[in-house]
Amino acid sequence: MTKLLPGVIAMALVVVASNILVQFLILDGLLTWGAFTYPLAFLVTDIMNRVYGAPAARRVVYAGLVVGIICSLIGSQIMLEYGPAVALRVAIGSASAFLVAQLLDIAVFNRLRDGSWWKAPLVSTIVSSIVDTAIFFSVAFSGLFNGFSQMAADQIIWAQDAVPFLNAGPIAPLWVSLAVADWGVKIAIALIALVPFRIIVGRMSQPTT
Repeated sequence: MTKLLPGVIAMALVVVASNILVQFLILDGLLTWGAFTYPLAFLVTDIMNRVYGAPAARRVVYAGLVVGIICSLIGSQIMLEYGPAVALRVAIGSASAFLVAQLLDIAVFNRLRDGSWWKAPLVSTIVSSIVDTAIFFSVAFSGLFNGFSQMAADQIIWAQDAVPFLNAGPIAPLWVSLAVADWGVKIAIALIALVPFRIIVGRMSQPTT
């Protein structure tokens, strides 16, 4: 378990930072600063998978899930002018998206792990990012899930407003623009993360003397 501690700590830091930074909007509300830290969870998972294997990576993911649930519980107790900082459906969407996407990332990575060094982390992150974005934004913000709770704070009606797509295109629900913008950041970071992935895996794979 000691060898997994750096991965557990790194995942916990990513989750906590993302939960804090998601409160700060940028680009006219299309993104939050949390959008730039959350994708690093895929980097942590992929590094642990490459160095220690899938079982170890899954343990790190489960640790991150626990930290995320704790953050959501804390956020649900912080009341803002429009309701709790973390609505129930947002918490459910976040936890579900994290767990499903991270486990999918591990599965896809394993299928490609014997190929070129970059293929497994890049493809697994792209595929799992699509699933992560689809699950989170649909559960947390779309009208499809309005009926799961009778609490007004859980409806997130503002995210369903009809607005120009990405502030410039045809009219679409706001949450669709948020999802696309978020996914775009995930893909960009997936490409950039190949550099630290290569460096960190190389150092962790060196035999100790």
